[in-house]
Amino acid sequence: MKDAYRQALALRQVATEVGATLIINDRCDLALAVNADGVHLGQDDLPLTDARQILGPEAIIGLSTHNPEQVREAVALQPDYIGFGPIFGTTTKTDHDPVVGLEGLRAARALTTLPMFAIGGITSQHVSDILTAGADGMAVISAILKAADLEAAIRTFLHPPSTPARPTH
Repeated sequence: MKDAYRQALALRQVATEVGATLIINDRCDLALAVNADGVHLGQDDLPLTDARQILGPEAIIGLSTHNPEQVREAVALQPDYIGFGPIFGTTTKTDHDPVVGLEGLRAARALTTLPMFAIGGITSQHVSDILTAGADGMAVISAILKAADLEAAIRTFLHPPSTPARPTH
């Protein structure tokens, strides 16, 4: 618990220094403790309404979804954004939901105008296809953290080759 707090506090400091938004995964208590900008909730985490009550109206709250039914339920709850996936197979989570692919992402995009972020197995080679399928952005873990050169890996996502204009919703 102390390690998670120390790491989150260090991330809060860096995020503040560079003007980045800090979203803590799953943990409202930790987000509150380090004054994070928000929290990202999974399907089995604290309910969104409770998280909103704890963190307040200004906090950014995102919700993971994995199928059309969950997207429709999320729309009713009105998170600030939706995570959708896994788009591709991932090694980050061994117990992930079934892979939905780009077609699943397109179908989910049609269900909401909320900002939607693709999750699961994403590499820099997927950026163009994911944006074309309707995502507003993507969450990336392994493609960056497992890279030999962290900065170079981040740059490939910030400046991918031939990224299309964002679709309008």
